[in-house]
Amino acid sequence: MMMVSMALLVWCGGWWLNGRLANSPASNTSAVKLLVPAIFGVTLLIVWELLVRGLEVSLVILPAPSVIAARFATSLPILWQDFQQTILKGALSGYIIGCGAALLMAIAVDRSDFLRRGLLPVGNFVAALPIVGTAPILVMWFGFDWQSKAAVVVVMVFFPVLVNTVAGLRETSAMQRDLMQTYAASYWQSFFKLRLPAALPFVFNGLKISTTLALVGAIVAEFFGSPTVGMGFRISTSVGQLALDMVWAEILVAALAGSAFYGMMALIEKTLTFWHPSQRG
Repeated sequence: MMMVSMALLVWCGGWWLNGRLANSPASNTSAVKLLVPAIFGVTLLIVWELLVRGLEVSLVILPAPSVIAARFATSLPILWQDFQQTILKGALSGYIIGCGAALLMAIAVDRSDFLRRGLLPVGNFVAALPIVGTAPILVMWFGFDWQSKAAVVVVMVFFPVLVNTVAGLRETSAMQRDLMQTYAASYWQSFFKLRLPAALPFVFNGLKISTTLALVGAIVAEFFGSPTVGMGFRISTSVGQLALDMVWAEILVAALAGSAFYGMMALIEKTLTFWHPSQRG
C-alpha cells in the first residue's frame, strides 16, 4: 500500500501545483500554458506507474509506463515499419487524395445547384456508415496492401471536408458578393479574392477533423486484412499473444503521429487565417 499512498500524494501535489500556476498572475504566459499540461501529463504517468506496481496489476490487464517505454525502445525497427505502412502509405496518401478530391468537388457543388441538392444528402448518408461495414468491402476490392487502407481513408475524410468547404464558400454575405460584382469580377476572381479566404476557417476545420479520421480508418482497416506489417495488424496479433506492452507501444506511436499531424494542420491554419477572430489573442 506504500506505492498506492505515494500515488495519492503525487496526484494531490500535482493538482495543487497546477492550481497555483493556473491562478497565478503569470497564468497567461506561454511558459505557464506549456507547463500546466506538462505537469498534468507527468503526474498522470507517475500515478499510473505507482498504482500498477502497488496493486500488482497483471501485465495482461495494464502494463506500467516503464514497461511500455522499454518495449517501445527495443522495438523501434518494427514500430518504424508499421508506421511507414499504416501512416505514411495508408493514412497520408488517403488523406491527400480524399481531401484534394473533396476540395475540387466542393467547387463543383458550389457552381451547381443540382449537385448541392443531390450530393450532400448522399454524403451525409455515406458519412454515417460504420467503418466496420465499409472497410471489409474496400479491402476485398483493392487488395490487402496499403491501397485498400488508403481507400478507406478516402471514404472517411471526403465528406467531412466537402461539407465544411461548401459551408465555408457560402459564408460571404450578399453585400460582399454584390460589391465584387460592381467591380466586374469574374467567378474565379471573386472565388480567390473573397470566397476562398472567407472559407478557409471552415476548410481547416474539416482538415483537422480528418486528421484523426485518417489514422483511425487506416488502423481499423488493417484488422480486416493486411500484409504482415502495419499498426492494426500488430495490435490484433499482439492482443492474441497477450503482448499488451506491444499494443500500448503501437498506441503511443499512433498518438504521437496523430498529435503531430493535427498540430501541423493547426499551425498552417494559424499562418493562413491570422486575420480571423479565432486566431487573435
